[in-house]
Amino acid sequence: MSTIRRQSIISSAVIYSGFAVGMLNTYFFTRYFEEAQYGLTSIFIAIATMMYVFAMMATPSYIFKFYHYYNDHLPPRKNDMITWSLLVSLVGFLLVMIAGWFFKDVVIRKFGEKSPILLTYYYWIFPMGLGLTIYSVLEAYAWNLGKSVLTSFLKEVQWRLLTTVLIVLMITGIIKDFSLFIKLYAFTYPAIALTLFIYLVATKKIHFTFTVSKVSRRYFGKILRLCLFVYSGTLIFTLSQVFDTLVLAVKSGADVAGIFALAQIMGSVIQAPQRGIVAASISHLSKAWKEKNMELLQRIYQRSSINQLVFASGLFVLIALNYNEAILTFHLKETYLAGFSAFILLGLMRIVDMGTGVNAQIISTSNYWKFELISGVILLALMLPLTYFLTIKYGLIGPAIANLISITIYNIVRIVFLWKKFRLFPFTVQSLYTVLLAAGSFAICYYAFINLHGFAGLVARSIAFIALYSAGAIYMNLSPDIQPVWYTIQKRLGIKKG
Repeated sequence: MSTIRRQSIISSAVIYSGFAVGMLNTYFFTRYFEEAQYGLTSIFIAIATMMYVFAMMATPSYIFKFYHYYNDHLPPRKNDMITWSLLVSLVGFLLVMIAGWFFKDVVIRKFGEKSPILLTYYYWIFPMGLGLTIYSVLEAYAWNLGKSVLTSFLKEVQWRLLTTVLIVLMITGIIKDFSLFIKLYAFTYPAIALTLFIYLVATKKIHFTFTVSKVSRRYFGKILRLCLFVYSGTLIFTLSQVFDTLVLAVKSGADVAGIFALAQIMGSVIQAPQRGIVAASISHLSKAWKEKNMELLQRIYQRSSINQLVFASGLFVLIALNYNEAILTFHLKETYLAGFSAFILLGLMRIVDMGTGVNAQIISTSNYWKFELISGVILLALMLPLTYFLTIKYGLIGPAIANLISITIYNIVRIVFLWKKFRLFPFTVQSLYTVLLAAGSFAICYYAFINLHGFAGLVARSIAFIALYSAGAIYMNLSPDIQPVWYTIQKRLGIKKG
């Protein structure tokens, strides 16, 4: 667990560094760009995400599940896993490009009225989708090589820094217009994919061979069945993740999608520790299933649950305390205040999703990975109609309501499955204490500083909450990982020796 904890902490620190850059980007976007232009960047990411999910054909799941079989039975130069993964994904993306050209008229009909800006730059989404496809395959392979910190840096920091450079060039007039900006923006994901590829090749972490190995021949049937089932489930889950942005763009316009994008970004800040924990734990889960180590699986499940719940609850309250005040203090466009209710619902959704631990990864690396498709169908059956009808009825907060309801039911189904099948359960009494601590700290800080506004209010509320919540978490020892981390911090600061 110490390896997972260390990698999770480092990855989370890197991810938060990226979010700090992302916050700067958000400030620039909301200050110097039109809402529709900012909304277009979110739409680009949403559509590119759908492209890469269709193109990859579940190759990351294939890598997660079978990496140790290849690694244990083949020398590096005869390991053909990454070769077939990239080849299949590139063929898949070619099919996506053909489909994108074929269905362009459908996109024009759906987005033409409310989001005409998308149609102007439609074909520029494809470079972004290709870069995300290649990067995601390489990232999955790098996770199993223990390079989760590197991949977190590239995706969370380098990608945002590239965006920052483009924004600054746009603001200073070096990039003359938005047209050139969005075209260069489309190549930010190809840039980080190229960086990761060069690193893996230069360090000889991957080798390419078109000779079919004995492992590929032996497990071909299982690999094919896994990819077919997981592919369907991944499509379903990813569609549920980006459907809200697409529906808002169609029904309300790119400007409303831009307001919703700010609420989503704030929700993504809450989600940051989840990415680090998943990246650090995936190879351990896969190996634990291979060795039938149920004790380790349960330990990872509960630790991931409480650690993520502690982080998510604290970050949610911290942002909720300052959301509106920050928009006013930093003189962002007041139209973004409309996104506060959406943030609250999306934040609660993130707490539910993170608080239930790495249940998706436990299922997907087990022999019952088919259940991912079943639970995904349930999610999609809830998410799509709820998002569509609630967006029509409630506008901006409709997709957020749909997200909260659907993700809650989705995780309940997976919790029940893991308990019934393996007697694995994520929660302890500390989970309840965490929620109560967060709620109590929020109430104290909200009413204590209710009349303090501006930058002073932001700082005072934040410091007071962080001190109160952190002290409570340490005192109540909410997670077994808190004390070792706190001890390490004290040693680094020279407070304790030894």
